[in-house]
Amino acid sequence: MTFERYMGLCLYHPDYGYYTQGPERTGVTGDYFTSSDLHPVFARLVARQAAEMWELMGRPKPFVWVEMGAGRGLFACDFLSWSKGALPEFTKALEYIAIEPGGVQQQRIKSRLASAGLEHKFRLRSNLEELEPVCGCFFSNELVDSFPVSVVTRTHGHLKEIYVTADGNDLREKAGPISDPAVAAYVARYAPQLEEGQRVEVSRFAQAWMKSVAAKLIGGFVLTIDYGDMANRLFTADRPRGTLLAYHAHTATEDFFATPGESDLTAHVNFSALSDTGKAEGLEFAGFTTQEKFLMALGEANQFADICDPGQTAREMFNKRLKLKTLISPEGMGTIFKILLQRRGLGGTQLTGWKYARAEAGGPARES
Repeated sequence: MTFERYMGLCLYHPDYGYYTQGPERTGVTGDYFTSSDLHPVFARLVARQAAEMWELMGRPKPFVWVEMGAGRGLFACDFLSWSKGALPEFTKALEYIAIEPGGVQQQRIKSRLASAGLEHKFRLRSNLEELEPVCGCFFSNELVDSFPVSVVTRTHGHLKEIYVTADGNDLREKAGPISDPAVAAYVARYAPQLEEGQRVEVSRFAQAWMKSVAAKLIGGFVLTIDYGDMANRLFTADRPRGTLLAYHAHTATEDFFATPGESDLTAHVNFSALSDTGKAEGLEFAGFTTQEKFLMALGEANQFADICDPGQTAREMFNKRLKLKTLISPEGMGTIFKILLQRRGLGGTQLTGWKYARAEAGGPARES
């Protein structure tokens, strides 16, 4: 089978998939950390950005915030509980929809929100198809990197696709013909200088997802946070093996076949493809920056006072500032994670989160 098919089964098989089984996958007991695992300030600053979106849109009621891939519900809980006290007018207009396909994960989200007394402030859906078109914002954090990818290499001057085959009780990879012309077209567009032996990932699922999101957005924004880059900085000769990795117990490897269904398989996001797909569906590219610059721009107005909670000790404050540093430091998540903004309508408006994004050569779009 193609590697894309294999990766899809490993991650999303209804019984044995990595994301559909019961264990928690993020945090200390999981295989990796997300920004929401580190500190509530991440959701608090994004909530400030959401409130600004609402203002620019003329304060619509409802303003629908759709979080895709809600996981354990940490972000939703932090976002809603903090907004309730800090942004009361925005909260009155807010309708929060969490999309999470896994049954176990849905129960965790419901339990977490109920424990915080927030169950009346959100709705839960299994997929985008269940959603009516909305005005507001579609938000995702570390979702797109988990979509299955095809793997393509160049061998003797010709494009070859990576397949997975069985060798007794072991799984092996094998190069074969390109399975679909769309895979070759993707490489021709985004990695035309692919060198002999070099590998790149092709995420057709990410493109299909962006089409689905665009179809559900009447007006407003799409805010996508993930690790990756624009194609010209992603598919380069200094990444001869591509970006595909397996994560297990906070350890990254290139052994994709050792523990199928028990390891997270992930590849960097090609933000150029998301931007191009959105544009074809009527979404305007509105900004691209790093998590460092995004959070710095949102937090500087009150000197990151959103990090504070009443009654905290000096030690607690110090620990929280260390976690904030991880979120914004170039050595931590600050420059690895990128943020793409797209919009439908509202041309010419600039959000605070892109205050430090530089103008891209040749046009008004902003990219850092």
